[in-house]
Amino acid sequence: MSSPRTGVIPPAVRFQPTQPFVPAPGLANEHAQTIYASLVRPTRTPALRRERMELPDGDFVDLDTFDGAAGAPHVVALHGLEGSSRAGYVTAILRGARTRGWGATALNFRSCSGEPNRLARSYHSGDIDDALRVLNETRARVTGPLFAVGFSLGANVLCRLLETLGDDAPVKAAASVSAPYDLSACCRKLDAGGPFHRLYRERFLRTLKQKAREKLRHFPEAFDGRAMEAARTIRAFDDAVTSALHGFRDAAHYYAESSAGPRLHAIRRPTLLLSAADDPMLETPVIPPAAAANPHLSVVVTEHGGHVGFVGGQVHRPHFWAEAQVLAFFDAVLSQPRAN
Repeated sequence: MSSPRTGVIPPAVRFQPTQPFVPAPGLANEHAQTIYASLVRPTRTPALRRERMELPDGDFVDLDTFDGAAGAPHVVALHGLEGSSRAGYVTAILRGARTRGWGATALNFRSCSGEPNRLARSYHSGDIDDALRVLNETRARVTGPLFAVGFSLGANVLCRLLETLGDDAPVKAAASVSAPYDLSACCRKLDAGGPFHRLYRERFLRTLKQKAREKLRHFPEAFDGRAMEAARTIRAFDDAVTSALHGFRDAAHYYAESSAGPRLHAIRRPTLLLSAADDPMLETPVIPPAAAANPHLSVVVTEHGGHVGFVGGQVHRPHFWAEAQVLAFFDAVLSQPRAN
């Protein structure tokens, strides 16, 4: 990694972290980073108001939000697979925004707010419509700069949105943390052998299947329930459920259409791509090398950090580096001498 730098980001210069990432002693291992972070991240939030956004198809998403001062920046955060606005990495962004006097909004994807959504369909890695509606309505409401950050699945969604919108993207800048830029490769990694990958896989499948069973009670023809129950891998679940609910032929079609990696060249907003080389859920390279050719992208790959981990400091007093760098990136964008 290059030496740390601070200050402005001229248009042709990439963001560099304000400090290097150093794993907390005893937590250099990728699984230790991933699991420890998921267990110990604080989840306290500033005072939030819950808002329900009704969608054109008759469904809804729930938002947790607060306002900043007039003209202050506003950050929209997108969570990962089976996460929510209460995920520790999201709440860290909310706290950081509040400390700066900014506003913030955390989107709960359909079915992730604690209440089942109304339709058979739910959310997936390439579904940009709900996030775009939230960003557009937030952009229309706030008077300051609009930022967006996504984590894991939410990062892939955000990148697909930026790729699709190009110069029309409604944000000033964005950040992507631990995105699965190649969904097929991500599933290969998650579906591989080994106790830790089995732990990750079974954790995801447990809640995904619980929701799928509930769907079948209301929509008995939505997908093949036997195939869902038989699924022991993420790919098998996506073959049986995700693809069927969202108009894809199968998991391969879903992954090909939804992966952000092949289209990163189309992003036209300053965007931080942050990942760890040892991410246990992603195959190497964790960020497509071609991303470096897009002058709008700041690519940061650390040696350690796991998947949405990046636990620094001390075990008894951890520091969560990635969220701090996302906010530092937004600070630096604001300090640029000219608008994008």
